[in-house]
Amino acid sequence: MFDRPKTGEQAVLVHMALFKENNDLNELKELVLSAGAQPLAVVSGRRNRPEPKYFIGTGKLEELKNTIRQHEANVVIFNHALSPRQERNLEEALETRVVDRQGLILDIFAQRAKTHEGKLQVELAQLQHLSTRLIRGWTHLERQKGGLGLRGPGETQLETDRRLIRLRMRQIRGRLEKVIKQRHQGRIKRKRSEIPSVSLVGYTNAGKSTLFNALVGSDVYAADQLFATLDPTLRRCSLPNDSELILADTVGFIRQLPHELVAAFRSTLQEASEADLLLHIVDCNAENRDETIDEVDDVLNQIGAGEIRQLQVFNKIDLADNIEPRIDYDSDGVPFRVWVSAKERRGFDLLLQVIEGIYASNRIRKECFLSSVQGGVRASLYEHSQIISDQVLDNGGWRIIIEIEKKHLGLLNTVNEKEIA
Repeated sequence: MFDRPKTGEQAVLVHMALFKENNDLNELKELVLSAGAQPLAVVSGRRNRPEPKYFIGTGKLEELKNTIRQHEANVVIFNHALSPRQERNLEEALETRVVDRQGLILDIFAQRAKTHEGKLQVELAQLQHLSTRLIRGWTHLERQKGGLGLRGPGETQLETDRRLIRLRMRQIRGRLEKVIKQRHQGRIKRKRSEIPSVSLVGYTNAGKSTLFNALVGSDVYAADQLFATLDPTLRRCSLPNDSELILADTVGFIRQLPHELVAAFRSTLQEASEADLLLHIVDCNAENRDETIDEVDDVLNQIGAGEIRQLQVFNKIDLADNIEPRIDYDSDGVPFRVWVSAKERRGFDLLLQVIEGIYASNRIRKECFLSSVQGGVRASLYEHSQIISDQVLDNGGWRIIIEIEKKHLGLLNTVNEKEIA
């Protein structure tokens, strides 16, 4: 939707320490590098609250002007959310392009979206963000006027653009509704097969895709950068007891994730909100580790996934000193955290052991013998249990080994069965 320069942009960063706001400057630099820009300098300061007109004070504004001239920068990036008016006033005063934190994240998403659905979601989020900032592009145009000889054409260019944006947003929402229905049908089909679903969630760049690839033998794109993954990927994953689950890799979260993105990516995030278990991947070496955990939990609450059981996976122990793979238990002896290295594939046996134990507490493995006239029972077992093996017997019946949830044991009332380890 937006043209990008072929060469990297030269950026000056603005980071203000505000009361009740704790944005990380290092994270901003990583975001800027992920967007393909080069951070040249940082203008920082401290305020109790943003200044209404420019967000920063007039003294800091002059410092910013001098820094731009000194480094010949062509974009200024704020580590904060700016109002449309503040953004417009800053661009007029600085005579250069100004991007806030939300606009920066949207730009990264626009670069990374690969699938048709992902591109639609990003475009919708961009249009929602842009619709509040249209006026800055048309301040040079004449507004509608009344009176003899001064009447306009009936609709200003600004109004025309707003109308076209609203029309495009309706079209995108209509297409995304079809995608949501398709995903919903897929989830219904998976639930009917009784195969558990597990979603990987976590702060961006915590190592979700690396762990996903290692667990399922896939080749999902993984890189040491923010928002390497946008489009969800689902794969089957086998547990040590030969049972299976569906593993879903999802988009990473971040502080102040734009509301437009949360809304636009709702169909993608739905994979997490309807999962049976969430693997919350955490970079165990991150200085703000506890804060990132809270940020992820906040987004999960926004999408209705706050009540789903979580298992924390502390990743990247290969970068820490004297940390070995282990399982942490709560006061009741229930595992709540596993320490692993996705890169070196260490601790996977412990992780799969814990996942297996979570499902084993609610599932039973049975060996069933069905007669040749129990085809209907066999069909029900295929619908409500996980089939481990299905063998046709000489008498025309079947020997089936299943894993079944305890709530469906009533299906076996007419079946010759026995529990097996």
